[in-house]
Amino acid sequence: MRQEVRGTCPACGEEVEYLYETENIPYFSDILIITCSCPLCGYRFSDVQSLTSHEPLRIEFPITSEEDLMVRVVRSTQGEILVPELGVEISPGPACEGFVSNVEGILMRIDKVLDSALIEGDDEQRRNAMDLKEKITQVRAGTFPITLIINDPMGNSLIDSDRAKKESYEICSDSL
Repeated sequence: MRQEVRGTCPACGEEVEYLYETENIPYFSDILIITCSCPLCGYRFSDVQSLTSHEPLRIEFPITSEEDLMVRVVRSTQGEILVPELGVEISPGPACEGFVSNVEGILMRIDKVLDSALIEGDDEQRRNAMDLKEKITQVRAGTFPITLIINDPMGNSLIDSDRAKKESYEICSDSL
């Protein structure tokens, strides 16, 4: 299904088009992809929502070669991304958007955040950012192995590889 809906840009009030599209990810589920781009102010929105829910899921994928960079990754709005070797934790927040990408796309997102640290950070933050950018370059070359982990309490994320290790986990909540 593909449906276009006219709406208002939340940033500038211009009339924009929201695109709602369903897609089936084999061995996963049907998903809803929502996108919007404002031609006036440049506001962009994208979200991926699973049309089903599952048990809490932890997925671990070892990235050891350049070929691994092309593996498809679906991160739901509740999914947390971890890369322990880089010290990276991407936790979902209130404005978290789901996405469909690949491993390289996730590395590019991390690299983009590091660019802002190079501009706005102090000397130590700049050194750390440069170190991480060098490690990401090595990962892309297949010379620095890392592990991509997604923890998803709704079980709607996916790393589409036979080498991805999937296991359920128990959600701990101190506030209950």
